[in-house]
Amino acid sequence: MSDPSNGMLSHPMVRALLVFSAFRAVYGMGILVVTYTLATSENSPWWLSLVFLGASMVFSRWLFRKLKQRWPSLFDSRGVGSKNEAELQTTP
Repeated sequence: MSDPSNGMLSHPMVRALLVFSAFRAVYGMGILVVTYTLATSENSPWWLSLVFLGASMVFSRWLFRKLKQRWPSLFDSRGVGSKNEAELQTTP
């Protein structure tokens, strides 16, 4: 079998895509529930859900940026644990 450390999950682009997808799935579900509640509420104006969606787009970008700063090892596996620049080379 092949070495699992050289698999697809060790590539930083794949890891970032997976983490971003999981973040958007969880965060997006919460946004959908709140937006549906605002849109179907008789006490709030119709435009409030649009304002909420706009604000949530800005907030999600800020939150994801903070998550990347807090846990950089989730997004870049090459910098973690390797001490030698030669180890990062793909060709000898």
